[in-house]
Order: sequence, then structure tokens, then C-alpha cells
Amino acid sequence: MKTQAFLFLFGASLSLPFSPAAEAQTFRVTTGISVNGNPNYIEVYEYDFVEKKPQFPGGGQKMVSFINEHRRYPAEAYARGIEGRVMCSFVIHPDGAISHISVLRGVEPSLNREAVRIISKMPSWEPGSISGQAVPVRVVCAVPFRK
Repeated sequence: MKTQAFLFLFGASLSLPFSPAAEAQTFRVTTGISVNGNPNYIEVYEYDFVEKKPQFPGGGQKMVSFINEHRRYPAEAYARGIEGRVMCSFVIHPDGAISHISVLRGVEPSLNREAVRIISKMPSWEPGSISGQAVPVRVVCAVPFRK
């Protein structure tokens, strides 16, 4: 009996890496609370698990330029010498729209707010896709603040 159970579990573990579910990992993003008090979610794909990655219009260098052009260093944080990188996540929808911006690792409240403001001003991205079908994708991005 132990041998059969081992063979079953061993065989099942071999099939996992080849199953379609293992190809694309998803992440649940909360969209709010329903009328009956239950949280609402959308399933989005993780950036590393889609065939075609979402892309800022013009590529990564253009995104860096966009951030540098639109960043307004909060005066008090600048005067106090506060620096760092605000790590944010957001969702790129199949139409390229950006939503669900959140701070994953902040530096200081004013810098965190500025990072969210910058991302909310970004133009629509080129969406990510799986098998040629555009899908919602969660992206993680750092917004640097240096004096």
C-alpha cells in the first residue's frame, strides 16, 4: 500500500510542471467589497508568467524618461535628505489601461504618494498576452528618489 501511494504521489508530482496551470501564475487583486460584505477580486497574471510582457509605450528607457520628467520631489522630504526607491505594483488591463496601483515597499509617505501619482499619469501600455490573447497582468516597478 505504501509503495502504491508513493508511486501515485511521485507520478502526480511529475505531471505538475507540464500542466497548463503551471505555465501561468495568477494573482488575486481586490476590487472592493460587495453589497453583502464579501470582498470582490479579479484574477490577473504575474508579469513573469505571460508569453508577451506588457510594455510601456516605447520601452523601458522611455518609461525611465517619463518618470524623470514627471517626478516632483516633495520639498520637505528633499530638504530632510530622504531618498530611496518606492516599489509599486499595478495592473495593466487587456486594453492597456492602468489600475490597482499600490505601494509594496515605501520610503516615506510623501514619496509614496508621489510614486503613485506618477504611475497614475502614465499613458496606456501595450498589454501582455498569452497565446495571442491580451490578458490583465500585474507589474512591479520601482520609482527612485535621489537628491
